[in-house]
Amino acid sequence: MFTSRARRLTSFTSLALAAAFSIPFPAQAQPGRISDGVVKIGVLTDMSSIFSDIGGKGSVIAAQMAVDDFGSKVNGVPIKVIAADHQNKTDVAATIARDWFDNQQVDVVEDLLPSSVALAVANVAKAKRRIAIVTGAGTTRLVNEECSPYTVQYSYDTYAFASNTVKAMTRGGNNSWYFLTVDYALGGSLEKDASEALQQVNGKVVGRAKHPINSSDLSSYLLQAQASRAKVIALANAGADTVNAIKTAREFGITGPDKQKIAGLHMFISDIHSLGLEAGQGMTLTTAFYWDRDDASRAWAQRFFAKTGKMPTLVHAGTYSSVMHYLQAVQRTGTDDADTVMASMKQTPVNDFFARGGQIRPDGLMVHDMYLVEVKSPKESKKPWDYYKVLQTIPASEAFRPLSQSQCAFIRK
Repeated sequence: MFTSRARRLTSFTSLALAAAFSIPFPAQAQPGRISDGVVKIGVLTDMSSIFSDIGGKGSVIAAQMAVDDFGSKVNGVPIKVIAADHQNKTDVAATIARDWFDNQQVDVVEDLLPSSVALAVANVAKAKRRIAIVTGAGTTRLVNEECSPYTVQYSYDTYAFASNTVKAMTRGGNNSWYFLTVDYALGGSLEKDASEALQQVNGKVVGRAKHPINSSDLSSYLLQAQASRAKVIALANAGADTVNAIKTAREFGITGPDKQKIAGLHMFISDIHSLGLEAGQGMTLTTAFYWDRDDASRAWAQRFFAKTGKMPTLVHAGTYSSVMHYLQAVQRTGTDDADTVMASMKQTPVNDFFARGGQIRPDGLMVHDMYLVEVKSPKESKKPWDYYKVLQTIPASEAFRPLSQSQCAFIRK
C-alpha cells in the first residue's frame, strides 16, 4: 500500500505531467487531423523578372484554380493560397520559405523556379519537415545529390529535356555541339545531361561558354559558337536568356538554311510566343505539356486563357495538377501531416489532363510521358498559340533517367 507521502508525491507528479502537456507548443500537424484548421499552399515564384512568363502570376492563378475546383475546402476546413516573389534571389527565397513554415503555417510550397531557388527552398522544407513540390525547376540535383523525403520534382527535369532533344537531333546527323550555358544550377544540369546523351550516340562537344543570368548582350558568346563550326549551338539557359540568344543568332545570320542549328534545351511555349514563329520555326524541343494536345488539355487551357489572356506553360499546368494531387492526398488521409501526405501522393498515380499514369518515385521524381515537338512555320499555324507539331510521345520509362541510376541517398534500389 502507498504511504501518505508516496500518495502526495504521486499526486504531485500527475499534476505536473498534466500541466506540462497542457503547455501550448507550436502547432504541428499530426496524423489524423488538419493542423490550425486550414490547409495553406504557398506559391513561391518569379513575379517580375526573366522567368515570370514561365511561372509567375500564372502559377498563382493555376494553384487557385485547383483550389476552387476542389471546392475550397478539404475535410471540412478551408484551403488558402498565398504567394510571394523571390526576386530570383536564393537568400530571399529561403527567408520567405522559413517564415511561411515557422510563422504562417504553410503546409506545401509550389513552383520554385529557377533551380537555384528550388534547391535552397527544398533544404528549408527538409529541415522543417514540410512539402516542397517543384513544378518550375529542372535541375536533377533535386532528386539525386540533394534529394529529400519532402521534395517532389513534378513537371520535368533537365535529363528529360536535354537527353531527348539530343537523341532526336543527332538522328539527323547533327552530332557536333557547342554549349552556351547560363552560370547557375539549371545551366550546369542541362549541359551535363546533354553531354552525357551525346556520348551515348557518339556525338562530340566542340566547345562551351558560360554567361551570367539575365544577360542583355550574348553576341560575343554566339560569335564564338559560330567560329567553332559546331553543327548545333545548344542553349543551356532559360527564359529571356534563351529568347535573346535565338533572336541574336538570327540577326547575325548564324542560323538558317545550311547553317548552324539552335537546340533550345529548356524551352517553353511562352518563349515561342515571345520569339514568334518566324524566328522559332523548325526548332525541335522536348516538353511535358502542350495545351492543344487533346480535348482535356484544351478544355483546361481555355479556362486558364480566360483568366490570363495566355495559354499555359507546362509549369502552370503542372502547378494545377500537383496542387490537386496534394489536396486529394490530404482528403484521403484526413491530415496535412507531411510524412503521411507524401506517402499517399507516392502511392497514388496521377491521371489528369497533365499526366496519364504519372507516378512519384521513391526519390521524389514524378515520371510521366514527355513530348518531342517541332515549332510550326507561320504558314502551318492555323490559330493563335498553334505553335507545335507533336512528333513523338516519349513513354515515361524512356523519358527520365531510370531509378536504378538515381544517386538519392535515402532510397533502396
